Amino acid sequence: MKNKYIQFILFGFILLLTSCSVDPTYYSQVVPSNFYQSQDNVWQRFYRPFTHWRWYVGTDEGYWRCEELGTDEFCLPTRGSDWYNGGQYQLFHHHKYYDQMDAIGNGWSGFGMGVALAWDTYRDLSTVDFDKLGFASGTRESMLAQLNALVASFYKDGLDLFGGVPLYGPQDLDIKGRSTAQETFNFIDSLLNVAIPQLPVKEELGGAENGTINRAAGAALKAELYFNAISYIDKDMFSEAATICQDIIDGKYGPYDLDDDWTTTFGFNNETSKEIIWSIPSQNAKLQSDGDHWGTMMPYNYYKYLGNLQNSNADNGYCLLPSRDPSGELYTYHLGEPYEKFADGDVRKQNYVYEGNGKYRGMFVIGRLVNPLDTTFQCLGAREYSGKVITIRDQVSYFAQLGSSKYPDVASLPSTIATAEENSGVRLIKRSPRPTQDDASLMYNPDIPVIRLSEIYYMLAECKMRAGDKAGAAALINKVRKRYFVNGQDPDPVTPANLDKYRMLDEWLEEFLGEGRRRTDLRRWNAYVTEDWWDHKATNDANINLFPVPASAINANNKLEQNPGY
Repeated sequence: MKNKYIQFILFGFILLLTSCSVDPTYYSQVVPSNFYQSQDNVWQRFYRPFTHWRWYVGTDEGYWRCEELGTDEFCLPTRGSDWYNGGQYQLFHHHKYYDQMDAIGNGWSGFGMGVALAWDTYRDLSTVDFDKLGFASGTRESMLAQLNALVASFYKDGLDLFGGVPLYGPQDLDIKGRSTAQETFNFIDSLLNVAIPQLPVKEELGGAENGTINRAAGAALKAELYFNAISYIDKDMFSEAATICQDIIDGKYGPYDLDDDWTTTFGFNNETSKEIIWSIPSQNAKLQSDGDHWGTMMPYNYYKYLGNLQNSNADNGYCLLPSRDPSGELYTYHLGEPYEKFADGDVRKQNYVYEGNGKYRGMFVIGRLVNPLDTTFQCLGAREYSGKVITIRDQVSYFAQLGSSKYPDVASLPSTIATAEENSGVRLIKRSPRPTQDDASLMYNPDIPVIRLSEIYYMLAECKMRAGDKAGAAALINKVRKRYFVNGQDPDPVTPANLDKYRMLDEWLEEFLGEGRRRTDLRRWNAYVTEDWWDHKATNDANINLFPVPASAINANNKLEQNPGY
């Protein structure tokens, strides 16, 4: 279903499991010339760093937490006695970062390990005689180009989180100190310049994606680099980004188009989405990935809402920032209130319901959790509302204690990152929709989109907006927005009159909610450290735009220097 990407990664695992039944061949030493005796050997080696990338983006929560917690989209509140965790998540929310936070450590090691694995593979494959093994012409060049692009992607994440990082080429083995942000930017750019001409081109609109870095993905990585240059290296490169985006939309790098239905992009057979440019392959019981971090996101007993869906237990952690205060009034900050930013007619703004045969509706978990298609499927509380059908609120407070001597009325209820209960905060089901138990074999079949054409539209729109062409920007955004409304009747389209900094940030929020990019978008608009939202006050400390280099990294490499302000 997911082509060679899954087949060869699985082959590697199967080989390990069955090696005891295979007669060994002994070598005095194992080097590429005597190990790579078949095409299968080469494919296994090629996909090893992609396996790490799949884990880093689609399973591990480190990079996602760095991009989503501490923004106006998500938080991980303390729910009674749950999720205090030494106060890390409260500190993250308030931008009080320090060098021993797990998410930050995982962010550093995640991109760094990816670079190391990719270059190790590059060194090995550079010595292989592809012609002797019968590979098609251009296969070697394509593999090496994809490894260059993969390294560029990892380094771009490092630049985004930490600024300048140690830079290594495939032959560099000595321990290095940090390069400057400009040097890191230039290095990423040079890798992509080398890679893009040699990357394979997608030939068929809607042709199955399998994790390959196609030429459009390489171009999109370059566009993202230029698009965010204003925050990476304090240089305006929006015109350069716009040119690349327009070329992608025009088909210069292969045929892509917007999906008419958003559930096609994120659904159970989305490997044939017209819109996806780069994705993480996933398939039930074979190469499973969970882009929504289900185990940390969903209410404790949500699996019961899905007909006792197997392997879907959850720990009731992440939620959207609340849109309303305890009295029910909307907050009035420019940023935040993510759920209520969606128009009422938006088809995404529904409680998630799996309808059968791979179809579903809505992407939020909110309200009283009784499945409307089978009312015996109910999510019961496990803490304050134990044994009762739970009602998820777009609010954060101690509602279970309302009427007590401490909280006699709504006006006395607090609403902070430290005062949540089990029903606090809307949850998101987007990149990993789940079936009910009857269709359990579909679970994990959705691939995880990493780059999709709507991002190219939105980047081009913002570039046009910044260049003064608000009408052109509005047209691009509205072309994406119309699919979310019946008959395309958008009640609040973007217009030149209403398109400003905050509307643009709202559009990024709505289209890419939960996709691990919010901090980057806020930084580009100088809003990450300068704006208030809900229980977060601006620090106005530019040093906080970058995370501290983890203490574990500095302890392992005394050439590393800490970022300013930490």
